[in-house]
Amino acid sequence: MQLYIPKWLIIISGIGQIFTALIYPYIRHQVFDWYNDVKKLKPLNQEIAKTYGRYIQGLNFVFGFITITLASGLKEQSALAIALTGLIALYWIGKVLTQVAYYPMYEIPQKTIFKIGSYFMNLLFGVFAITYLLLLIHNCIGFFNL
Repeated sequence: MQLYIPKWLIIISGIGQIFTALIYPYIRHQVFDWYNDVKKLKPLNQEIAKTYGRYIQGLNFVFGFITITLASGLKEQSALAIALTGLIALYWIGKVLTQVAYYPMYEIPQKTIFKIGSYFMNLLFGVFAITYLLLLIHNCIGFFNL
């Protein structure tokens, strides 16, 4: 069985992940007023929250950078390609599941730009999850001769 994943889809996913990393501070400040909420925490918990925010932002950027620079390597059906695409697939699938399971119970500001942005970001997260899941399946097919 052969699975075709166009290189442009992989590159778009990489660019999209870098975009999410770059837009992340804006979303925290303008949409969620995150820093004012974090200020209500104890100092150590403030730093933990900020650190995890930076981890998320950093992972999104690095996953995008790796994807753009190593797009062909992510399809080479090696053990490393399986490990890397599996990690990124699980990351984005987890994000999508979290988004679906927990975020609908929270209210985002009702400005039109935020509503459109919410749909756009959810679409991006879905594209990332599907792209890396397809890459993982493609790599497993070749590596394990399925």
